[in-house]
Amino acid sequence: MEHKGRFTKIGRSKERMYGPRGLLVCGYGEGERSGFLKIIENAGLAGIRVVFASSRDLGTGVGDILAPEHEGGSLEESDMPRAVVMSGLTQDELHNLMGSYKKAGFVPQIWATLTPVSEKWPLKYLLTELQSEHKAMKNR
Repeated sequence: MEHKGRFTKIGRSKERMYGPRGLLVCGYGEGERSGFLKIIENAGLAGIRVVFASSRDLGTGVGDILAPEHEGGSLEESDMPRAVVMSGLTQDELHNLMGSYKKAGFVPQIWATLTPVSEKWPLKYLLTELQSEHKAMKNR
C-alpha cells in the first residue's frame, strides 16, 4: 500500500477539514465509552456522529466506517490500539476536543484526522501506520 501522507501542523480555523463529520473511536472498552461521550459533550460536540470500531471493522476502509450509512457504534469489545480519527471537524473543534480529553485525564491515545489517502485504507493498516508514526515522533 502506498503511503503518501505526511504530518501537517493543525492551526486554528472555523473551516471544516476533510471528510464526513464524525469520530472513529478505536480501543475503548464498553465501560469507557460513556466517559468519552461526556468528553465530546464538554468539547461542544454533542450530537456528532461517533463510531466505536470493533475487531470486525479492521478489514473495512476507514471512509466506509465513517460513512453515515455504516452501522457504527458497536457494543463489541475492542482490543485494538486506542486512537481517534476525526473527520469533518473544524480545527477549533479539534483543539477543543483534544483539550477536553487531556483535562479529563484519560489515558494517552493516538489522534489523527481523516485524509483523502487514509480514508481508502483498511482500519488495520491505518492503525499500524499511526502507531509507527507515533513511535517515530516519540523517538525524535
